[in-house]
Amino acid sequence: MSGYKAGRMSEDIRRIISGKMRELKDPRIGGGEMLTIVRCEVASDGSFCKVYVSSLEGFDRAKQAVKGFESASGYLKREISNVLGLRKAPDLKFVADDSAEYSARIFEKLKNISASLPQEQEEEEQETEETDG
Repeated sequence: MSGYKAGRMSEDIRRIISGKMRELKDPRIGGGEMLTIVRCEVASDGSFCKVYVSSLEGFDRAKQAVKGFESASGYLKREISNVLGLRKAPDLKFVADDSAEYSARIFEKLKNISASLPQEQEEEEQETEETDG
């Protein structure tokens, strides 16, 4: 399987799992609220797929969701096979990822920096007015 086909297939699998996680009734997944399928990596032969799951509620919540996804992997494989028309769906391996939590922390830091910048600019303007005046 060439690279572009694996890339297309990984995006399709990510889209399918994202849509189906709202239908799953496992309490560890919780309807997919605050969960994100960050990315999927399909092997070049299409037999294996690594799915990265992240949660805004933290890394521990992502680990719980991974356990729920692993128990529903048979259902998800069947849905992937039906939607993509595959004879054999790739084996799914779910991995907890902390990228959503990490990006939320960076966003908070940037927000704090941007909130302090206008105050510093006002102080600099007042100092320049005092020296000019």
